[in-house]
Amino acid sequence: MSKAAEFKTNVMRILEQAKVPFRHHCYVDSGAVSGLEVAAALGQDPSHVFKTLVTVEKSGEHFVFVVPVDSELNLKKAAKAVNGKSIEMIKSKEIFPLTGYIHGGCSPIGMKKQFKTVIHESAARLDVIIFSAGKIGYQIEIAPADLAKVLRFTYADITD
Repeated sequence: MSKAAEFKTNVMRILEQAKVPFRHHCYVDSGAVSGLEVAAALGQDPSHVFKTLVTVEKSGEHFVFVVPVDSELNLKKAAKAVNGKSIEMIKSKEIFPLTGYIHGGCSPIGMKKQFKTVIHESAARLDVIIFSAGKIGYQIEIAPADLAKVLRFTYADITD
């Protein structure tokens, strides 16, 4: 097994500690950057691979949205999903101080603070979803029911 395959992220440790089943995937050597490239590198359907987006509402409250990599977050639908007025993406430089993760390696699990999280409703119909394991080059695959054991979230239609 390669060093990259043996590497454990904080997300993996959290899941192991909670005894939540998951699989991990490594694409470190693939050169993949975008979500669609990551899905291709993993040989996965892009509708099963999700990206984690951090936003701020007009009030200053932060929210996390998890959407398929082949979709775009609809800011109006996102605001409605959290009973907000106006949502916008946070700036890339704000991600690390706020979440502890860097842009491109942000996971909804293990952020510095638990923000209200909304996952696209399509995930509820899938056996497993794949998203960042908290470090660029690493993804986890988990059943949404198992994810609910370590993360509070709701489902909503939040994409275009």
